[in-house]
Amino acid sequence: MIHSVIIFNTSGVPRLTKFYTPIHRSAQTIVAKIYSLISTRSPSSCNFLEAPELDDLLGPKDDDEKLRVVYRSYATLHFVFVVDLSESELGILDLIQVFVEALDRAFENVCELDLVFHFDEVHHILSEVIQGGLVLETNLDEIDGSVHRAATARKQSFASANPLALGVGGVGPRNTGLQTPLGWLTGKLTGVGAR
Repeated sequence: MIHSVIIFNTSGVPRLTKFYTPIHRSAQTIVAKIYSLISTRSPSSCNFLEAPELDDLLGPKDDDEKLRVVYRSYATLHFVFVVDLSESELGILDLIQVFVEALDRAFENVCELDLVFHFDEVHHILSEVIQGGLVLETNLDEIDGSVHRAATARKQSFASANPLALGVGGVGPRNTGLQTPLGWLTGKLTGVGAR
């Protein structure tokens, strides 16, 4: 099971934190501990490590359940998954790659600022990949299609609910016969509809 997904920069500032199991300490404490584990490792080291230090931070588990940190670094961002021994380390590395590629498709070369300013979309993409600590989808086309459908629905909802949306994308009977204030003013200024 995946216990948490954390993204932080090279300074240790968290950009995304998602916990799938209850935590018994603050998220900042957990992120700081994981950052201290990862930042001291050389780039040539393996991308996964045992983390007995996290057992008391993430709550009581079974005696035989050990936690493992699987991470991958891209430019200035570290993508970290905390998993138990039932997950394959190489499978999680592949899942991190899928998640990063999905972010790249959504943001066209994802960077740290995309995670800061579009955190809601990042969480949506993550929820398309992982639900409740279990892998839901790994097909990039399915993930991308779902994200685009949600963005289209969000735009249509905004356009139909906003009378100042300039008549863009109005759907259903709600927008029939309605004229936006800007359209009315434009018509008056240009003489359209004048008597």
